[in-house]
Formats: sequence, structure tokens, C-alpha cells
Amino acid sequence: MSTFIQTLIVGLRLGSIYALIALGYTMVYGIIRLINFAHGDFIMVGGYAIIFTTPLVTALHLPVWLAVIPAIVICALVGMGTEIIAYRPVRRNGTAMTALITAIAMSLMLENLAQAIPQIGPNPKVSSQIFPASGIRFGSVTMEWATILTILIGGAVMLVLYVFTQKTKLGRAMRCVSEDKEAATLMGINVNRTILLTFGIGSGLSAVAALMYMAQYPKIYTTMGSLLGLKAFVAAVLGGIGILPGAMVGGIVIGLVESFTTTYVSSSLADTFVFLILIIVLILKPAGLLGRNIGEKV
Repeated sequence: MSTFIQTLIVGLRLGSIYALIALGYTMVYGIIRLINFAHGDFIMVGGYAIIFTTPLVTALHLPVWLAVIPAIVICALVGMGTEIIAYRPVRRNGTAMTALITAIAMSLMLENLAQAIPQIGPNPKVSSQIFPASGIRFGSVTMEWATILTILIGGAVMLVLYVFTQKTKLGRAMRCVSEDKEAATLMGINVNRTILLTFGIGSGLSAVAALMYMAQYPKIYTTMGSLLGLKAFVAAVLGGIGILPGAMVGGIVIGLVESFTTTYVSSSLADTFVFLILIIVLILKPAGLLGRNIGEKV
């Protein structure tokens, strides 16, 4: 029983990380219908930002996790810069295919730029522990604070984002642009600024995901965002891409499937089961778990 509970806890922790990354995917897709494959590499950017700012934070005798604040700013600026330099011109003059190719190109470019960073080691690590090493014990199972905080932060971010999109002026503008850009323009909404801020928020979430990931695996490498981003994209599609609660549900499902497969089947088959579940769900429900099939008028 203790093995089952421990596996469940690990799955929830992994799922919360995937869900946070998937929220960034689903925000961008929901507003401009672009699958931003560079989003996974923003996690790598956030990881490097945390590595470089951790010594400053510790020198000020502050908790290590506060290094995420400058990382959020850096990731948001990188995300907005990517939108202005790469995606905005393609949105004006390109097609869906050219936008997709541009996203892949940006992903590769970010990875190669990271390799040009002055050498701090092939797999640099966080110099200090991010969260306290202790935890809460339930019988024979110990739940570390890193796990507890990861799950709580993931749920809190999803709740705040949902309230933000439903209740705030900017959130309503995002939903208007998502529904109809031309109508949103006629209503006085600055479409480009709204899209830019959406990229900034989604990219900033990558820094939070990087912090949560590094609390469990305290090292980074230039291609770390590739597989994380791919699994988060699977989570977004599984839950219903473009739907914020769907990203959270999809992330948790992927995390649980990966954790239980690793424990009870084989760690080498974990990714296989993840994609198998995606195929099965999309066959039975093409719009995802929380998505709705909407027919097009012809």
C-alpha cells in the first residue's frame, strides 16, 4: 500500500510540473492557434536564470526559491521578444505551416544559443537546496516539502489563471481575441498587445515550472525543455488544448500514467504508455477530455 501511495504522490508531483508547462501551451494556442514548440525551451531559459541568480539570492541571505522571481522576468522577456521578432511577422504574412516551422526553428535556436553561454559546466547544478529537505510523514510514507509545494503551486497557478481570464479586463480581452480578432479590434482591443502579454504570462510560467523541476532534479542542460515540452504538449492536447482546466487535468493524467508505469511495469515503457493513452483518448474523444467537438459550417 505504501508503494501505491508513494507512486501516487510522485505522479501528482510530475503531473503538476507538466500541467504548468501545458498552461503556457494552451494559453498561446487558445489566442492565436499556434503550437509554440519553443515553449519547452523557455523552461531551459528559466533554469539557467535560476542557476545564475541563485548566488545573488543566497548572498542576500534569502531563500533560494526567490531566484524564480528574476527568472520569471527573464522568461517573460524572452517569450515576448520571440513573439515580436519571429511570430508576429509570420502571423501577418505567413501561413499555419510557416508558423509551425518558425516555432521549431526558434526552439533549435534557443538550444544553440544556450550552448554559447560561458561555460559553467556541462550540467550545472543549483548550489543550494531549493526547498527544505524535510517533509510530512503519513504512516510509512514521507511527503517531502518539495512535493507538497509543487502540487500546491500547480493548483494555485491554474486557479489564479482561470480567475484572471474570467474576471479581469485583460483576461476578457484575451478571450475576445481568441474568439474573433477582427471583432476584438472593432471593440477597441489592441490585439498585438494582448497577444504579447499572453506570451509574457505563458513564458513566465515556464520559470515556475523550471523551479519545480529543479527542486527534484537540481541540474539543467540545453535540451532539457525538449522532452518536457513534448510531454506538456501531450498533456495540453489530452485535456483539450485551449482550455485552461484541461491543461491541468491532462498534466495530472500524464504524470500519474508515467509514475505508475515506471513503478509497476517498466521505466523504459513510461513514455510509450503516455503516448498510447493519448492515442486512445483522441480516438474516443478527439477534442480531448474537457474539449467539445464543434462542427464547422460549410
